[in-house]
Amino acid sequence: MGNTIVKTQIEEVKEFLAKSVHELEAFLNETTLARLQQGQQTNEEYYKSILSSLRKLTVYCEEGLDACKVILQAEVFSKAAAEKTLYRIYYQCIEEFFSPKSDVWYEDSRSAYTGKNAIKFRQPVSAELSELLLGLEGSFQRIREELEYYETDYRTKMLQSR
Repeated sequence: MGNTIVKTQIEEVKEFLAKSVHELEAFLNETTLARLQQGQQTNEEYYKSILSSLRKLTVYCEEGLDACKVILQAEVFSKAAAEKTLYRIYYQCIEEFFSPKSDVWYEDSRSAYTGKNAIKFRQPVSAELSELLLGLEGSFQRIREELEYYETDYRTKMLQSR
């Protein structure tokens, strides 16, 4: 891929990450465990795990955002560094969103066929938590589709270099 295409994708991903970090931070800064549990039957440990996963996702997105900024501010654009960064963003941010390591929510693979949202919680959750993830899902899905190339291309390059 040409430098212009990769640079455009880095810029687009930077905007996506900035927006995602803003939304995640706003939610985390305003949300308490007690408020999430109001009127819910979900146990406290489940909510703690969800909040932990959201904090981890926020950190990954912030790190990706910082990396995009550094690449875009460099005197000479480094295509190799940009591609590696896009791969890392795909692997850390996008994959963590759709399939968090804590397994507190998951992606319903049938959603593509049903037209429904892909994110499903393991237990019932508050409306505000559900709205947050469902609101973020569309932009994460769009960026995932754009970055899937780097996920496979970067791995291929790494295997060929051995």
